[in-house]
Amino acid sequence: MRGAFETARSRIACIGAVVAGLLSPIVAVAGAGAEPAVRAVRVAPDVWFVQGEAALGTAGNRNFISNAGFVVTDDGVVVIDALGAPTLANELIAEIRRVTAQPIRHVIVTHYHADHIYGLQAFKAAGASVVAHAAGREYLTSDTAHRRLEAGRQDMFPWIDETTRLVPADRWLDTDSTRLQVGSTEFQIHRVGPAHTAEDLVIHVPAADVLFAGDLVFRGRIPFVGQADSRRWIESLNRLIALEPRIMIPGHGPAATEPAVDLALTRDYLLYLRSSMGEAARNLEPFEEAYARTDWSRYERMPLFRAANRINAFNTYLLMEQQGPR
Repeated sequence: MRGAFETARSRIACIGAVVAGLLSPIVAVAGAGAEPAVRAVRVAPDVWFVQGEAALGTAGNRNFISNAGFVVTDDGVVVIDALGAPTLANELIAEIRRVTAQPIRHVIVTHYHADHIYGLQAFKAAGASVVAHAAGREYLTSDTAHRRLEAGRQDMFPWIDETTRLVPADRWLDTDSTRLQVGSTEFQIHRVGPAHTAEDLVIHVPAADVLFAGDLVFRGRIPFVGQADSRRWIESLNRLIALEPRIMIPGHGPAATEPAVDLALTRDYLLYLRSSMGEAARNLEPFEEAYARTDWSRYERMPLFRAANRINAFNTYLLMEQQGPR
């Protein structure tokens, strides 16, 4: 079984390299033009967020492809995620300073993917404490994380360079739920991984009824599934739907004022991947044939469909070979 699993991982890596190569001209065109600006938008009293582009990270967009947010309390600011480059984080800090002079107390990391964490060093320099789930330690110290940073230094210079570093948490959470009190504002931090990543966190601010969903939700674009545990991801989305937040800030895409709709869209996409690719795996149907016969019409007009859907389907096909029909 272990040999088969390693073979599957090798197949994923090969497909990923091919996809990346095919995409490079497309990405270069998408990254051309003016640098996207970091601008904070108020979504609720004392709650703000900045929205990255619906694109792959490039030097042209400075790796500004993810969202981040912040909440102003009567005893300081709490930031959720740190964006994909130190320069972006410094611009986010400037936006916070435009809103308030309160000190930045904490940065809560929803997960340790590059587009959410490369700005952490700027927040550390500003005096913030980093909070993340302990499951992120394994990735942060892995060869994969360090190779990805080296690739970023090459592909996204000068925004990511030799001074950009991986920043660990000051406080590693190891429980399913944590209550963080800052002044009179309560933050409810829930572990929802392993899903998109092993360390996924979501943050609920009850006073404003705002949910920061991290990359459990990609709004208005095809999600990046990678080697995620899509079964657990679906279970986590169902729990968030039951929470019924008033406003949701996804990891990618605009803020949602009808969160249940967007939570369900991401969930239904994952369910469709598992259903279509699971049937193919059970029937021993070759992936290419299964992919070609699958009806993707509901999703094919969404941003990044061409960039992400085939590899999402392939990874799900391999996952379903391992997991079976559950």
